[in-house]
Amino acid sequence: MGFSVRVLRTHILPFASLLLASAGASADELNGADTAWVLTSTALVLFMTIPGLSLFYAGLVRVKNVLSVLMQCFALTCLMSVLWFAVGYTMAFGSEGVEQGPFLGDFGNVFFSSITIDSMSGTIPTSLFAIFQMTFAIITPALIVGAFAERMRFSAMLIFCSIWLLVVYAPVCHWVWGGGWLGDIGLQDFAGGTVVHITAAVAALVAAVIMGPRKGFGTVPMPPHNLAITVAGAGMLWVGWFGFNAGSALGANNTAAMAMLVTHLSAACGALAWMTMEWVRHGKPSVLGIVTGMVAGLGTITPASGSVGPAAAVVIGLTAGVVCYFATNLLRNVLKIDDSLDVFPVHGVGGILGTLLAGIFCSTQLGIFSGNGFSDGINSIAAQFGVQAIGVITTFVYSAVMSYIILKLVNTMVELRVDADEENQGLDLVLHDERGYDL
Repeated sequence: MGFSVRVLRTHILPFASLLLASAGASADELNGADTAWVLTSTALVLFMTIPGLSLFYAGLVRVKNVLSVLMQCFALTCLMSVLWFAVGYTMAFGSEGVEQGPFLGDFGNVFFSSITIDSMSGTIPTSLFAIFQMTFAIITPALIVGAFAERMRFSAMLIFCSIWLLVVYAPVCHWVWGGGWLGDIGLQDFAGGTVVHITAAVAALVAAVIMGPRKGFGTVPMPPHNLAITVAGAGMLWVGWFGFNAGSALGANNTAAMAMLVTHLSAACGALAWMTMEWVRHGKPSVLGIVTGMVAGLGTITPASGSVGPAAAVVIGLTAGVVCYFATNLLRNVLKIDDSLDVFPVHGVGGILGTLLAGIFCSTQLGIFSGNGFSDGINSIAAQFGVQAIGVITTFVYSAVMSYIILKLVNTMVELRVDADEENQGLDLVLHDERGYDL
């Protein structure tokens, strides 16, 4: 995913053409192995949202809100798919053969109008590239759900996420992967540190601040109602993330294999680091801690997964587990911000950390920590780190400002938050007239 069509042409296709020439094929012919892998990856990324993220979030909320979270993730999967088909894809990637501007794609692919059964993007069908990107457009707004869980109206959520996809996600996607200005200056974001994790997590933080804390936050215990469901969802996220990161190579190749390896190592190290922090500080390791550390490790390796090696992945994962652990405690206990399911301290801090570390560990001058050679030498490391910082800052500010404006706009159309009595009853009954459990 981290490669735009422009990058496909300038970086992947010259190398791929040599391989294909030796096999008697041309660079624009369908490659069965590449197509099969990206088909599999597409299914894996969708699997991350439903059932993975859905179950992960559902187990973390209180029993009276379990269906509301499942409903939000499921509805977003449907709605974001249609919006991506209608206009989101063309805003992000434009149409084939048209020079793309720095900020937004052209509108030649509205309703996928330029995509036929024979359209190709490199060695895979364009239709496959479009649906692979669609699964990313689904999970990104779904991540935001965790910040306002248990208190946002379903109608407000649908309106907010629809506008947000087109105003925030699609433009930033274009900037980085669709031939836009961040890709042009050399930002390394292989699978979504800026496009997915920073945009969603910043929006989540803004939403949590605007809506205010849940009733009883900080005074009434709000433990997860079913950690077994959360662990099951976490396992699905771990497996699905191989499609997220390794699938972003857009082919069955060496880059995909290395991305899968470093993704797994970072997840394992993030989980162990978070578990250890809790064990040392509180005397016992928690199940919630180890699965949250795993997600932190996955989110942090995402932007670097196509440009670092195994040793760097271990460092990134361990760093993610420790830094995101402290960020979670800072947000909840010091700043008193009720980001219900820790979207910003895990995905936001992880995305920022991973994007910055990608600029360091992609260097060829770091010995065992060397990456795939995007940078060379200390001056290049400094320059690349500067580019990464620009990407982080601009994405953070843009998502924050636009998310604030969208939330205020939605609040003029429909009240964002349920009232106190409805919150006490729970969103399952109030908004859907159903219960998650009838035992």
